[in-house]
Amino acid sequence: MIQIAIDGPSGAGKSTVAKAVAKRLGIIYVDTGALYRTVGYYVRSRNVDPKDATGVEALLPEIHVDLKYENGMQIVTLNGENLGDRIRTPEMSLYASAVSAIPAVRAFLLETQREIARRNSVIMDGRDIGTVILPNADVKIFLTASDECRATRRRDELVAKGISTTYEEVLADMQKRDSDDRNRAVAPAVAAPDAVEFDNSWMTPEECTDAIVKLISDKVGITV
Repeated sequence: MIQIAIDGPSGAGKSTVAKAVAKRLGIIYVDTGALYRTVGYYVRSRNVDPKDATGVEALLPEIHVDLKYENGMQIVTLNGENLGDRIRTPEMSLYASAVSAIPAVRAFLLETQREIARRNSVIMDGRDIGTVILPNADVKIFLTASDECRATRRRDELVAKGISTTYEEVLADMQKRDSDDRNRAVAPAVAAPDAVEFDNSWMTPEECTDAIVKLISDKVGITV
């Protein structure tokens, strides 16, 4: 059993790299950000301010979030419904950031994430995997890139999904989320003291994946 934690800001390529590394190593990928996006989606559907901690906490008993794996892909469901790309919009990014700052939401999802790691070898990506979710992970990586690079990646990703946006809008949303995540009182998005910081600015996904797999292999002795 192995636990790998990848943290870092929005647009650093965490999900893309984590999925590729999971495939190379034959382990399970857990997209923790999708869990918070799903809670945010429900909060929005009920017209509750995502920063209203009392209002959001009152909704938690109505929410059932589950992880399923179909054809090797992670599917996150909300009360039995697969929301697909509806949780991947810039608006849902901001909702996810807001609800993730609420202690009750983090506690609500904490055990879901840890239980998966107890049962499987996993690679998880998020904001506080190495500091809170898996503090004893075998490998901790803090993945980052320049603001310009991250905004370009995120814009291209959204446009490819048919979501109309501009580089300037994405950059502004990303920088706001970065600030909110770094400065929140609960589980701020910072590198764990024992994490390896890795800047992948302008690297291709393949180049980054190769480098991360080598880093993991060197640290824990996995032969790939």
